[in-house]
Amino acid sequence: MFGFKNLMEQAQNLQERISEIQAQLANKTVTGSAGGDMVVVTATGSQEITSVKIERSIVQAGDVEMIEELVAAAANDAIRKSKDLVSEEFSKLTGGIRIPGLT
Repeated sequence: MFGFKNLMEQAQNLQERISEIQAQLANKTVTGSAGGDMVVVTATGSQEITSVKIERSIVQAGDVEMIEELVAAAANDAIRKSKDLVSEEFSKLTGGIRIPGLT
């Protein structure tokens, strides 16, 4: 029975550590960009977009389709970087072992 108790304690410690990492990730940011930084999107480590900056010159040009494409590309870049950040942080916890749903 000692082995089971020890296993449960380790699982609880792991769960606490995961919660800590998730809280830390929510406070970290990454930046994605497109069009040579004409559009810049900032996202948190919890994949929430926190800001979108669009260079005034492309707004003045009035090409809505181009702006839409650049915003989508920059947002996708930011989310990809955010996911990479999450994977990097959790791989420290797991020693590089990929755990489905965690990394």
